[in-house]
Amino acid sequence: MALRAPVRQLFAVLALAGAGQAVAASSFFCCADDSGKQVCGDILPQICYGRAYREVGGSGRTLRQVEAPLTAEQRAQRAADEERRKVQEAALGEQKRKDQALLNTYGTEKDIESLRRRAEQDVNLAIKGATEKIAEARKQRKKFEDEAEFYKKKQLPAAVDKGLRDADYDIKALESVIESKKTELEAIRVKYDEDRRRFLELTTHRNVVR
Repeated sequence: MALRAPVRQLFAVLALAGAGQAVAASSFFCCADDSGKQVCGDILPQICYGRAYREVGGSGRTLRQVEAPLTAEQRAQRAADEERRKVQEAALGEQKRKDQALLNTYGTEKDIESLRRRAEQDVNLAIKGATEKIAEARKQRKKFEDEAEFYKKKQLPAAVDKGLRDADYDIKALESVIESKKTELEAIRVKYDEDRRRFLELTTHRNVVR
């Protein structure tokens, strides 16, 4: 039975009708129709299907509130929100892991600078070594160039031709190594600058909290 009347009026009518304590203890289901009017019944009124509704106790107190079923668009939005929440939680967890690793690696700001210098020193030594080898390869090539002068109008001997090509190959390969090491050097600078920034941020915050 569905009744188009406010809940309080519904219970007033039942009380006047002598419904008694047993009726007052029963519950009703109510929802708003298209016009906003409350529709109630001792079973869920058909008009309430697919709508938000509430179950009201005999005292007029709301026992539970049931949300309307989500539309396809709302379900998609909720799924997107949930996925975004999971991504954010994963990012926060990863940041906490990195922060802890940072604090485990460095005890002080000086530790960061010490490791920076060591890393830069290793790379600079590699660059120096490659530069010296290029100089040697160029000297070797010069010897083959000088020898090739005797064969300007003749076919170069195989050994001379190979010596020139090998020297060119070695020089190009070593120059590539140097460029790679320069890139590595810049990456080291960025890494330790960021480590220092984050370390100071974490330790300053920790000291403030204390």
